Amino acid sequence: MSLQIANTTRRTIDGNLLEKAIRTVLRNEGCKVASIEAVYCGNRMIRKINREFLQHDYATDTITFRYNEGDEVEGEFYISLDVIGENARRFGATFEDELLRVTIHSALHLVGYDDGSVEDRAAMTVLEDRYIALMKKR
Repeated sequence: MSLQIANTTRRTIDGNLLEKAIRTVLRNEGCKVASIEAVYCGNRMIRKINREFLQHDYATDTITFRYNEGDEVEGEFYISLDVIGENARRFGATFEDELLRVTIHSALHLVGYDDGSVEDRAAMTVLEDRYIALMKKR
């Protein structure tokens, strides 16, 4: 039951809060951590991953890979702190709040949620809001 958080940037992030958010989502969605790696990186790394695995030549906020099925989750996700900063400014949020939202979003992908349609995105946003509120109560 390994959850690794890696930050490849010089920006400081609250790894304990992010780990707690990931574990909270998995637990509340009926899943457990088997092996998860959460990588917080810059645009260069996420663009390379996006190009290599999804054939998209641009930076994005998050890319998630799930490697197994069932309730014990094996996977990894990458989050660009550069895009998080851009989105925080665009949406009028703090960097920390946007980072928490996208981390929760990535964890939801790991447990099986998709955002391929307008309806799916709306459902994920409701869940993100619920988990953000839960994290802020703690």
